Amino acid sequence: MATSRDISILVTVNGKVQNIAVAPHLLLSDLIRDQLGLTGTKVGCETGQCGACTVLVDGVSVKSCAMLAAQASGSEVVTIEGLSAVGSMTDLQAAFWEHHGVQCGFCTPGMLLSLTDLLRRDPAPAETEIRRWIDGNLCRCGVYPRAVAAVQSLAKSP
Repeated sequence: MATSRDISILVTVNGKVQNIAVAPHLLLSDLIRDQLGLTGTKVGCETGQCGACTVLVDGVSVKSCAMLAAQASGSEVVTIEGLSAVGSMTDLQAAFWEHHGVQCGFCTPGMLLSLTDLLRRDPAPAETEIRRWIDGNLCRCGVYPRAVAAVQSLAKSP
């Protein structure tokens, strides 16, 4: 229910334009999960430390619990649900599957979106660079070596 204090924003989420009223204090993660029903974006720490809420905003990986929904107005947001078409996987998602980079799955969406951003910037990142990019994605299952292997399997020679 909109209130007089709400802000009208226009944001594209996973290719769908959303014209929506949001409270000035609403976090992007809450808009995505609670108002748009896209629960693949996880909320862990709510302080921007764990990376579970990572999404792409205009192609850049962002921790959505550290961004206000109103700040995304005019932007293109991609969540894990929008990373690939239903029933298909990106090469990175397939590599995670093949290299057993998925355990409980809580950190997986954020990790995939962070690494998607990395691979767009550098199609053949060094191991140290891969590890630096997933440093902000906490994983209790310890899939870091498998995530690195998955990315390295996709690395294109310069």
